[in-house]
Amino acid sequence: MSGATPPAVRAAGIDSWSAHQGVPLLRTLAQALCVLERASGLDRFTLPYPAVAQHALDRTAVACLLAGERPPASLGELVARCQEIALEDWPLRLPEGTVGPGDLLLDPRSGRPTELCHEWAERGADPALVHRDRQIVHAALTLCRGHGEEDAYSSFRGLLVRRPVLTADEMWEVLGDMLLEPVHELIRLIYQPVPQSYLRDGAYAECGRCLTLLSPLGGTEWWCERDRCRKTGRPPVGRTLDAEEAGTVLQLERALRQFVTGPGRAEADLEKELRDLGLEVVMWPGFDAYDLLVTFPDGLRWAVDVKDWASPYFLGRAAAPVPPTPPYDEAFWVVPRHRVDARPDYPEVFAKACADTPNAPDLLTDVDLTRRAARRLRALRSRTTPKENGRA
Repeated sequence: MSGATPPAVRAAGIDSWSAHQGVPLLRTLAQALCVLERASGLDRFTLPYPAVAQHALDRTAVACLLAGERPPASLGELVARCQEIALEDWPLRLPEGTVGPGDLLLDPRSGRPTELCHEWAERGADPALVHRDRQIVHAALTLCRGHGEEDAYSSFRGLLVRRPVLTADEMWEVLGDMLLEPVHELIRLIYQPVPQSYLRDGAYAECGRCLTLLSPLGGTEWWCERDRCRKTGRPPVGRTLDAEEAGTVLQLERALRQFVTGPGRAEADLEKELRDLGLEVVMWPGFDAYDLLVTFPDGLRWAVDVKDWASPYFLGRAAAPVPPTPPYDEAFWVVPRHRVDARPDYPEVFAKACADTPNAPDLLTDVDLTRRAARRLRALRSRTTPKENGRA
C-alpha cells in the first residue's frame, strides 16, 4: 500500500512514528526473520522472543490497526503471513517501485528468508551505513595493502566465490596457504560451523551450480538459497559431505554468501563469456576498485561492476560512480539477466532511485554487455579486414 498518509494515521498524530510505517517496518520484519532463522529456525519459537522479533510483531500490529486490518495474533501468524502474502498486499506505505509483484520475505516452499529478505535486513537502512560484507571486504583490502600483496586479495576474493563451504581439513589447507597469510585471521572469523538443519541422512550437500549448501525439504527435494539457481530449475546435487567423515563443516556467513559469493559467481560467468569472445579480462583490478577490467584489441578498456541484487530500489540507492583507477574508457554496472526477467521494471526503478546521484553508472544486464562487446569486436574486425586483404 502506498500513497498519502492515511486519515487514521494523521488523526492519531503519529506521522512521525516511522517505525510502524513503510521502509523502517519492512526492514524490522526482515531483520526479525533472519534473526529467528539463525536462533531457532522459523518453524518453532520460544519465549522470550528476540527483541527484534517482538518489535516486528508489535509494529506490524500497529500498522494493521491503523489500516483497518486484523493484526497477526502471534509471531507464528506473522511468520506465516511473510511466507504467504506478497509485500505489495501488506498495509505498508512504500516508495513506488520498492517492491515488485509477488515479492515475499519468506520462500513459499522452504520457509527460509528470501534473498530479498536478506537485502531488506542488510540494505534497508541508511545507504551510507557500512554493511557487514563491506566491512569484511574493506578489512581484507587493508590487510593485503599493508603487506603490499594484491595477489593475496585476489586469492581471498576467489576463495569466497569458489569455496563458500570448507571441511575442517580444507580449512587447514587454506590456512597453510602462505599467499593468504595476511587474511588468515579474517578467514577464521568469517567461516562458521554449519547448523544441523542442513543435514539429510547424515550428510551435507552442495549445490552443483552455486556451490553453497542445499537445504533439505520434504521427501528427497533440496532447496538452494540463490534466486538464480532456483529459477534455473531443481538444484543439482554437487559434492556431498558425510558429517562423521568430514568432521566440522564450515560455510561463509550469510551476508558474504549473499553479497560476495553470489555476485562473484555472476562475475566468474561473465569473465568466461568475455574471454570466450577473445577479450582480455582482469578480475578485481587495483585491489578491487571494480570487478572486471576488459580490454579490446584496439586498447579500449571497459570497467565493469557486477551487482546481483534482487531489489533495484536498493541498488539504485547504492549507485555510485565507478572508481577512476585503474583507468578505463567506459564503465558499467551489470546485473544478471534473471533479475530483469523477474522484474521487467528493474531498469526503470534503478534509474529513479539513483536519479539524484551524480555520474550514476549505466546499468546493463550481463547478456546486454556481452552482446555489446561482441558487436564492437565485429566492428573492429570489419575495419581491419580490408587493410589486411590489401596488404596480401
